[in-house]
Amino acid sequence: MSEDDARAAVEAIVGTAYMDRLARFVARVTEESERQNLVAKPTLAAIWERHVLDSAQLLPLAGDQPGLWADVGTGAGFPGMIIALATDRPVGLIEPRRMRAEFLASTLADEGLSNRVTVYQAKVERVVALSAAVISARAVASLSELLQSTAHIASMDTLYLLPKGQSATTEVNEARRRFEGLFHVEQSITSPEAGIVSARHVRQRR
Repeated sequence: MSEDDARAAVEAIVGTAYMDRLARFVARVTEESERQNLVAKPTLAAIWERHVLDSAQLLPLAGDQPGLWADVGTGAGFPGMIIALATDRPVGLIEPRRMRAEFLASTLADEGLSNRVTVYQAKVERVVALSAAVISARAVASLSELLQSTAHIASMDTLYLLPKGQSATTEVNEARRRFEGLFHVEQSITSPEAGIVSARHVRQRR
């Protein structure tokens, strides 16, 4: 997929109104990557496909689920910052590394979004004042570990949207040994071999 095609695919998902915000963020990530390791350097040349579209594709999967979207291990802002920039919903960005958290906070301030988007500079286990309607995470931990570490910010109605690459089905099968819930694997539009785990009504087996 070319970068032009990826950008067009993003616009088809989020609409034209948010594209300027996303373009500014792409420029910020590219510039900041000279100072800190935000994303793998080889992926910068395909940032719209590898990071922006890969993040934006979660939005249709969330449907009309209202409430706070919590992104665990946000890193450079994928997918959490894309959700924040391309919607008007409340978002929590959970990122323990100081320089990355400062980059996220600076971006939000410049975009005037600090009133509805919060950066938590901490590991998710230490974030307590948060109740998530949607939880996303990208390349953070195994599915079982993630469900365990986020249980305190989730409810039975929380929707998990978790890009898991080629390991999606395997991780779901492993998680089912410890957790009950409705699990489904969606195919990623950026890679035919990759999957996105969606899960709801999750609780630990007794």
